[in-house]
Amino acid sequence: MATPTPSPARIHDFAIRENVPVADGVMRLTIEAPRLAAAIRPGQFMSFAVPGDTTQLIRIPLSFASADAEAGTVTTFYAVVGDGTRRFAAMQPGDTSTVLGPGGHGWTIPAGAKRVLVVAGGIGITPIIAAASLAREAGAEVDAVVGALTAAKLCGIDELKALGCTDVRVTTDDGTAGTKGFVTAEVGPLLDRGYDAVLTCGPEPMMRAVAAQARGAETRCQVSLERMMTCGFGACNTCNVETVDGMVGACMHGPVFDARRVVW
Repeated sequence: MATPTPSPARIHDFAIRENVPVADGVMRLTIEAPRLAAAIRPGQFMSFAVPGDTTQLIRIPLSFASADAEAGTVTTFYAVVGDGTRRFAAMQPGDTSTVLGPGGHGWTIPAGAKRVLVVAGGIGITPIIAAASLAREAGAEVDAVVGALTAAKLCGIDELKALGCTDVRVTTDDGTAGTKGFVTAEVGPLLDRGYDAVLTCGPEPMMRAVAAQARGAETRCQVSLERMMTCGFGACNTCNVETVDGMVGACMHGPVFDARRVVW
């Protein structure tokens, strides 16, 4: 695995344009940050400073779903799971802070790819929307599987359809929407169609299972791994991932990895 180049991450001022609930415990955030919007690439991440508690020194790392360089905006979805994200969810349009980004290594669409499968679990939908957009821009046909615990927690379906995804399938653990069960129940049959790549993000057991299915179908698979990226540029060693090449930082070598290189 090649040594990463110095991080392109920089501190950017941002103002909130939109911060609204879109599912149970899930918010959609759009910020105005022109330099970041022009620089960030699908699969990379950002780290937000959330005002309101001077004891919380660690930024909140988030993937992004879309960026509009012309409008100077970046949009992300995030789960409200702790004090930091609860304070984040309370911020209103016009509120300001700073964001560190873009960070990390993003998605890669194989040259000449004709068909790509994207697979999301839970809030893993965020970088998967960006992955689908990148694949469509490369001229590939894109199918998608989106899973959640229950229908109330599903989001991002409309965004995937708007991007032109051909077949968008839904699974829920409790069967309240789509197929009852895990995303693997839909991924397995779809792989028979033949894909040039599978791109996935979600809970780690889910990604491990999807990666195994892709390997069985002899299809290349990339995974976006979630870690606590404390510093965001490779200095603190808190986001390590075990790979066949040894321990590496997700903030510099990832968050997107070739699934074959990850020691699951």
